[in-house]
Amino acid sequence: MKLFVKSLRTGVVTSKVSSPGGQPEWYRGYPEVDAARCQGCGECAVACPTGAITVAGPGADQWRLSVTRCLGCGACEEACPARNIRCRGDFAGREVWAHASQGGRRKARSLHIRHLDGGSCNACDWEMVALTNPVYDVQRLGFDFVASPRHADALMVTGAVTRNLEEAVVKTYEATPVPKLVIAVGTCACSGGLFTAGYASAGGVKRVLPVDVYIPGCPPTPDAMIQGLCQAMAIYPNTSRKSLP
Repeated sequence: MKLFVKSLRTGVVTSKVSSPGGQPEWYRGYPEVDAARCQGCGECAVACPTGAITVAGPGADQWRLSVTRCLGCGACEEACPARNIRCRGDFAGREVWAHASQGGRRKARSLHIRHLDGGSCNACDWEMVALTNPVYDVQRLGFDFVASPRHADALMVTGAVTRNLEEAVVKTYEATPVPKLVIAVGTCACSGGLFTAGYASAGGVKRVLPVDVYIPGCPPTPDAMIQGLCQAMAIYPNTSRKSLP
């Protein structure tokens, strides 16, 4: 009875998917540049540890950000001599790209997911675990995590894919029945992040598997993951991969 009474007092804690709540004050988000003040000095590009920023000249139209490589570390904001770069803390919904048309009705009502760790730091994994708690509760949207790739419709891959796990990643993909989706979760999975291709790392999932949906972030928020899963559900099972914007 004590648990029952506590549940009544707590009430509903599940967030609304259509209007996700604001991020905490400490959430840095992606950088944005003030067009009127940008002098094109390129100090922000030099400070970026992953090469996510390119500057061709003065003005915001010459300033480019690769969201799939951005860690949200804030180094560019600190390096800008004019202090015209700010890292926003809101969830703007530009974090996800799906490699298929987003028009039309959904192709599926549910999606079974197998999480595949390709050598991550576990930050993305812990955010993924939050998807099943009472606050986000992705099962109400038709998503469920399964223990075997043979029962999965989609693979959510985290990590830059280490050479030690590359074979396991490929075998897991091969064990997943067709049709299947691959969702790259986190900056490392999307582009390699700090871990470029080399003797120890493949440098991103797309170098090993065909990726259908990208969810960048270091780590991405559960809200961003839900958005990406909804994109995946919308294109499943008809996937037509295109180049990443």
